[in-house]
Amino acid sequence: MTDFETIYNQYFKDVYRFVFSLSRDAAIAEEVTQETFFKALSSIHQFKGHCKIQVWLCQIAKNTYFSYMNKQKRFVVHDTTEASNVNRIEETLLDKEDAFRIHKALHGLEEPYKEVFTLRVFGELSFAQISQIFERTESWSRVTFHRAKRKVQDLLREDE
Repeated sequence: MTDFETIYNQYFKDVYRFVFSLSRDAAIAEEVTQETFFKALSSIHQFKGHCKIQVWLCQIAKNTYFSYMNKQKRFVVHDTTEASNVNRIEETLLDKEDAFRIHKALHGLEEPYKEVFTLRVFGELSFAQISQIFERTESWSRVTFHRAKRKVQDLLREDE
């Protein structure tokens, strides 16, 4: 068994209970807990040991839960063009045929737009996390994502 498997087995229930206390929904708690451990595995090298690993995992869980809730709110908000554009892309992902069109459009994007868009939409990373990956500012990651989103929308319009 790897060290991460040990961490997963030891702390899964604690993280799940913590997320459940926030959400009061078993399905959401399960999904957020799984995503938490995925993110923790991806960034285990960043754990410096300044706190207990359980505290670190719960911090990731809290941020993941709030990101999840913000994403859910985007489906309800339709009063701005920006929210509407984001919703259209996310709703389109629900249809497999349209998802294929989006992936095809992404394939045509140049870097860093392709990776930033993928990390934000599919990886559900925050702009702060994306900026850390690229060693750039958070503003850079926001602008790059916005440009990537426009490029994807333009490519989708051309494909119609």
